[in-house]
Amino acid sequence: MTDYKMMLAEAISGMTDISNEQVYELVEIPPKSSMGEYAFPCFTLAKTMKKSPQSIAIDLSESLIGKLDFIERTEVVGPYLNIFINRSIFCNDVTDHIVRMKDKIGSSDEGKGKTVLVEYSSPNIAKPFHIGHAFTTILGQAIYNLYKHLGYDVYRLNHLGDYGTQFGKLISAYKRWGNDEALAEQPIKELLRIYVKFHDEAKMDPSLDEEARFHFRNLEKGNEEEFGLWKLFRDLSIKEFDAIYRRLGITFDDMNGESFYSDKIPEIVSMLNDRDLLVESDGARVVMLEEFGLPPCIILKSDGTTIYASRDIAAILYRKRKYDFYKNIYVVGNPQALHFKQVFAVADKLGLDASGSCVHVGFGLVKFADMKFSTRDGNIILQEELLNECVGKTSEIIRKNREERQTDMSDAELSQIAEKIGIGAVIYTFCRNSRDRDIVFSWDEMLDFDGDSAPYLMYTYARCRSVLRKAKASDYDPADAVDGFNTKVTDEEFELIKYLHGFGDSIRKAAQAYEPYILVRQLNFIARAFNKFYNNRPILNCEDSELLASGLRICEASSVVLEQGMRLLGISPVERM
Repeated sequence: MTDYKMMLAEAISGMTDISNEQVYELVEIPPKSSMGEYAFPCFTLAKTMKKSPQSIAIDLSESLIGKLDFIERTEVVGPYLNIFINRSIFCNDVTDHIVRMKDKIGSSDEGKGKTVLVEYSSPNIAKPFHIGHAFTTILGQAIYNLYKHLGYDVYRLNHLGDYGTQFGKLISAYKRWGNDEALAEQPIKELLRIYVKFHDEAKMDPSLDEEARFHFRNLEKGNEEEFGLWKLFRDLSIKEFDAIYRRLGITFDDMNGESFYSDKIPEIVSMLNDRDLLVESDGARVVMLEEFGLPPCIILKSDGTTIYASRDIAAILYRKRKYDFYKNIYVVGNPQALHFKQVFAVADKLGLDASGSCVHVGFGLVKFADMKFSTRDGNIILQEELLNECVGKTSEIIRKNREERQTDMSDAELSQIAEKIGIGAVIYTFCRNSRDRDIVFSWDEMLDFDGDSAPYLMYTYARCRSVLRKAKASDYDPADAVDGFNTKVTDEEFELIKYLHGFGDSIRKAAQAYEPYILVRQLNFIARAFNKFYNNRPILNCEDSELLASGLRICEASSVVLEQGMRLLGISPVERM
């Protein structure tokens, strides 16, 4: 697809004494379409060219006309040069490129030769997969998809929480109150029951905490009984997690949890000792980080056991050696921001350049009707329950629509569509706003077929596909609509195609900021612009062959972009609703 902004920047650069890159950064998108498609502020040139900004704008205006064929006209407004592009050239170029590229639309090779690691999901073994875990899982998958689409060599890492003192607590609880039959039937439910019971009992009997530490020390030593129970809990948990991942369409390249890095910590301790970085503090061994403005980072606790900070440092060293990564992205909640600052600072002191290549992508909290979550108190909403509820409510809406419209949709097809829409609605909810904002679930918003929701995007896509199916049935082929915009392009068409043109840029910006909402916003602009276009002029019932061709071309291009955009978010589109 032609980069009109770059071509404009190159032309202006050739007429001035500033570089292409500088001009490109200065070129703006006007706030109103009546002001053109691009605007160039001439303040920067006034000093070197020794002219007023308005005079410079007038000179550039005269020079640009006829130099670039896509420029329809220019307009000088004070110090600004506004540029209006030829609508027919633009619309033909954009739609032809999209239809030709299909699922490669918005892709690039900017990441060629660069390895990116995305660590996300990372649930705790033996604990339920609740909706708090969904934020990192869905956000991380979208970030993985974005970087993959931009040509990076991307690996998905699931750093399972499968180690630490909590496993001493769980082993102690299971030895005291565990039920083998319940564990076999509903493992996570049984493990949660005894975990909650342990904390209730420990409030009255503090000696239980020491018993838990004893079992964890044995686990770190590799004692057979503790290791056997730990492995059982881990295997049963992963089996349940996999059911959620399959439903969300997510797989991982690496499932190495905290335990994998435990035996690699001695090397980290040795490296820190060699650099005289380890000091004793209240029996623990720590790295001081005053120069970073951070509190000390504990490497070994007073009883000699490790903590997750030391395991994360060991993981950076291991990953650096194995992948030689360009970026190591951690999709973990905002409360862990200090932890990652400390870990990256220690890694920097070891010469691992973590501050330059490791990134903590934080996110807000998940709320539901003012409910707070706590595994210790057993106060959680399971992710599976949320998915089931959303799919069930979606099924009711579709069934009602089927009865009202008297469609031929079978129960089996209805179930398949409801599953995709329901899960898409959940995914969209986690991606539609900046990741730093807390999420408060609202069924009305999630399943609003006319609002800022996945169902609205999916409905718009299904509308595009419906038009194209009817066209095919009437022997109209959108592929024949090349150069279909040879007459006046309406404002609705032009607005929509400008949003389609911005799709690739929204992918790049979303990846750079680790913010899928930037892509979501672009898709929403496209969907709303398409429906405005659809409602304001006929497509199939059109006697004018050029209008028929351009209408079908718009439908085809819009469906390609909407489908690709949803798939980048992790949403599976449906052909009809």
